[in-house]
Amino acid sequence: MNDMRRTLLWSVFAFSLLMLWDGWLRHTGQPSLFAPAPAVAEAPASAASANSVPAPGTALSAAQPAAAAASAASAPAPAVPRELVTITTDVVKATIDSDGATLVKVELLKHQDQEDKTKNMVVLDKTATHTYVAQSGLVGQSAGEALPNHTTAFSVVSSERELAQGADQLQVKLESVPVNGVKLVKTYTFKRGDYAIGVKEEVVNASAAAIKPQLYVQLERDGSAPQAAQGPAFMGGPVAYTGMAVYNAKGKYQKLDFKHIEEGKAEFEKTDDNGWVAMVQHHFTSAWLNNDKVPREFFTKKIATNLYATGMLFNLGEVAAGQTKAFDNVLFVGPQEENKLKALAPGLEYVKDYGWTHIMAAPLFWLLDKLHGLIGNWGWAIVALVVLLKAAFYWLNASAYRSMAKMKALNPRIQTLRENLKDDPQKMQQEMLKIYREEKVNPIGGCLPILIQIPVFIALYSVLSSSVEIRNAPWIGWITDLSVKDPYFVLPALMTLSTLLQTWLNPTPPDPIQAKMMWIMPLLFSVMFFFFPAGLVLYWFTNNVLSIAQQWMINKQLGVQN
Repeated sequence: MNDMRRTLLWSVFAFSLLMLWDGWLRHTGQPSLFAPAPAVAEAPASAASANSVPAPGTALSAAQPAAAAASAASAPAPAVPRELVTITTDVVKATIDSDGATLVKVELLKHQDQEDKTKNMVVLDKTATHTYVAQSGLVGQSAGEALPNHTTAFSVVSSERELAQGADQLQVKLESVPVNGVKLVKTYTFKRGDYAIGVKEEVVNASAAAIKPQLYVQLERDGSAPQAAQGPAFMGGPVAYTGMAVYNAKGKYQKLDFKHIEEGKAEFEKTDDNGWVAMVQHHFTSAWLNNDKVPREFFTKKIATNLYATGMLFNLGEVAAGQTKAFDNVLFVGPQEENKLKALAPGLEYVKDYGWTHIMAAPLFWLLDKLHGLIGNWGWAIVALVVLLKAAFYWLNASAYRSMAKMKALNPRIQTLRENLKDDPQKMQQEMLKIYREEKVNPIGGCLPILIQIPVFIALYSVLSSSVEIRNAPWIGWITDLSVKDPYFVLPALMTLSTLLQTWLNPTPPDPIQAKMMWIMPLLFSVMFFFFPAGLVLYWFTNNVLSIAQQWMINKQLGVQN
């Protein structure tokens, strides 16, 4: 039995060292032991290339891929001065490039940058070293049929740039130069308090012949994860996934790593009459959405070195000469607020990646969100959640603490036995087991109930590290952001003291090595917690305080001296 306890303790000790090393790697800016290999960070190639225009959908038409190159290499068009249009609402500041009418920057005015609190969080952006943009355009169904796409010059038709006081929405209209007599008119609709942008595409056929265009929407991004998006890792919890996602009824939520695109091994359901595509990073996402039952083709592709795209292709049917046909999509660029994502599109909440802990993390977040709705503070909501979880596990914990209290009461007898039989280990083990049987004590009875609760702790870790709702959320005083470490390490210090007190209340193992480990492990755990989010440390500290109170009460009931 002692061998089992020793094995268990050494396993926990080794795991503690592993987690401590992983925490130090993240603290010093190095990749986590659990993080996937990062993509090669090279300067992305220009997006304005023929390769960035998707080929016609073979599942939606019988056209050949050669038409894509022809669409990009359209006939010469009148020169239109390039313009960067900046749109400001109450929640976003967006920039539209008139070249392609592409959304090239989205700044979230309600979310601070994690590294520099004086700046707002930027999701979409296009710089010399980083590309992350939302594009759309047309492709023809036959070779040589050039149509306006995201490389075509557009002119800005509307004049509004800022959401007016009292107005609910702001529309920005851009019109392409004619390509073979066809114009594409894009209208972006920004709504007050909303990160979902309406995108209306109107195909104006001023040519002399009917056309059968396809409309594509795509997100183009380099494969480098944002530095601030490197979320903490813990036993397989979320490691701040950065990559693509495709969702449809056939394949459900499908994550596509950039490395799979690079290797040509991306597998996903490519056609359906529903679904969306997204680019995902820690706390934030962008997604092209269309909730109508419309046949569509999903695609991914490598555009250039470390530059990738994912999107959807829609068949618009025939547009006769002199006619106009419109098609609506929604472009979401914003935080992964779970409840709002659910309301936008089926399955969109899955971009908030809980990893393998989802089955427990999702209901935990639901409960935490309800508590926050009642209390109004995420920190106190975490405290309330701990109280409810302790109540749920009360009898399980009580069984563990009774077992530990009985072990502590037996310690003097066990120590005497060890001294008297130290030269006969086999007999000593037999006599110890006899005492345990007589007193009806299980030496590892105090460990098993605690081990059962570890998955709940890991799931809560996933909730706290993945929830943008807790990002920049204050608690009290010096804790101004529960999603990052305590700046003054007050909570980790309190947690260390509470863990040491809890160790003192537990029975001292008869084995001297085990006894030393029982005091070393809390210190190792405490060092690891210095790098954890303040919200998680608050959870653990509150849990310790309640556990100490319960153990103290049980010890008193059984007459065990503390």
